[in-house]
Amino acid sequence: MMKTPATSDNRDPLAAIRTRTPARIFTGRSGSAYRTQTQLSLRSDHASARDAVQTDIDWERDLGPDFLRAWDVFAVSSQARSKAEYLMRPDLGRRLSEQAQAEVASRCAVGADLQVVIGDGLSVAAVIRQVPHLLPLLHAGAEKRGWRFGRPFAVRYCRVGVLNDIGELLAPAVLVLLIGERPGLLTAESLSAYMAYRPRSGHTDAERNLISNIHAHGVAVGEAADRILRLAERMRRAQLSGVAVKEEFGGLAQNATSLLSDK
Repeated sequence: MMKTPATSDNRDPLAAIRTRTPARIFTGRSGSAYRTQTQLSLRSDHASARDAVQTDIDWERDLGPDFLRAWDVFAVSSQARSKAEYLMRPDLGRRLSEQAQAEVASRCAVGADLQVVIGDGLSVAAVIRQVPHLLPLLHAGAEKRGWRFGRPFAVRYCRVGVLNDIGELLAPAVLVLLIGERPGLLTAESLSAYMAYRPRSGHTDAERNLISNIHAHGVAVGEAADRILRLAERMRRAQLSGVAVKEEFGGLAQNATSLLSDK
């Protein structure tokens, strides 16, 4: 019987599956263990994740004096006094220190249409890699829409709940917190954008929206900026955020349906 010639679609089905995801699947084994190359890669990625969590950010060294000067960024701190305390006491990372509150109140305008804040979070590597590219896109999008763009600033030892303190101080229409995600074994450079409409004391995650996985192998920076700005538009129209406001994906949903039906 004549064999069917191999094609690019059926020659190596496992390779085709691997191209759909960066996850470690079908990597093979040696006995009951990973192959050596897989094990070395895993240990390297684990070390990168630990470094991303443990490293303290130096705003001028890591983001660069030109970036800080161009965007007039200044830095304050949460109530956590060290990285160790920040990791052990998440509650302290959710509140600005008294000095930070005074500095933000004196240096930022109240009532911006879009206020962007940079938080180190659990991955300094994510902030260093993504923020210098994302912030200019958000500013350009705000200008195009005729929005007042608040003076951006950075918060050391930052948790998501700090949105409430900033909202009380500055009363922006939409507040965006760009913060490093807890790193995984795929990448230590994944950034999140937490968003809230007029955040204030007592707000929880139910009043916030999230665009996550902003990195080279996830949500590209350009796509993230577009999603953030479109979601901010919806928040402003609805005068709400959180579970009451959903993203409109349009073609993305159609593409996902196409992938599921692809044979």
